[in-house]
Amino acid sequence: MTIVALIKQVPLTSEVALDPKTGVIQRESGETKMNPYDLYALETALRISQTHGGKTIALTMGPPQAEAVVREAFAMGFDEGYLLTDRAFAGSDVLATSHALSQAIRTLGQVDLIITGKQTTDGDTGQVGAEVSEFLGIPCVAAVQQLLEISETSITATSDTGTTLMTVRVELPALIAVDKDIHQPRLPSYVRMKQTEKRQVRRITLADLPDTDRTHYGLEGSPTQVVKIFPPESNTDFALWTGVDIPGRLYEYLQKEKFLQELA
Repeated sequence: MTIVALIKQVPLTSEVALDPKTGVIQRESGETKMNPYDLYALETALRISQTHGGKTIALTMGPPQAEAVVREAFAMGFDEGYLLTDRAFAGSDVLATSHALSQAIRTLGQVDLIITGKQTTDGDTGQVGAEVSEFLGIPCVAAVQQLLEISETSITATSDTGTTLMTVRVELPALIAVDKDIHQPRLPSYVRMKQTEKRQVRRITLADLPDTDRTHYGLEGSPTQVVKIFPPESNTDFALWTGVDIPGRLYEYLQKEKFLQELA
């Protein structure tokens, strides 16, 4: 069984630079990390591989420095890693991103199972998994809480619909988006990190994809456009009050800031 985990590098904090014209995040700015929800996808892929055999592949899309999250997957135990990177992909919305990822998956040969996390912490759409499966023409099960049965031809999982737990069986190849309660992710191994530090992270560019039409990617291939985006404002001002009438001062302050209102 060949299992592909889709992962993403996201900003470590909200303090990132934004393109003033397009409104998209400049991912070369600021510190980054593995999307936390993707750790559960990686752990799920590794457990399936360990119990049922097969190969694990980590795939990410982003600028060259996104290679770091693939190397983190190596340190957790993944066999292969790919970085989908090209200036043509810059500014992709969910649809363009999903199309690019689905095209990259097609270059990997026979893939039996694709695993994603629930969502990302930068976009929070939770739509990429479902859209990738649609582009590939394979079934998708979202909000997976538990894997009940895995065979060479199918997978049975429990999905949380929000109001009930639903048991779903789909034929392979398929895509599942796992929730954060499915497994406890393992920590990257320092020993394995040293063993894999020279392992190649293979790069996929636009020229390698079956669809090389640039109008299907990036800003040009994105039907949704960002109207406005900005980092959240932070306020670190504070006052230290001492004395005996602190409750009274607090009441006056809350009234002044309109947190409290006198009843008529």
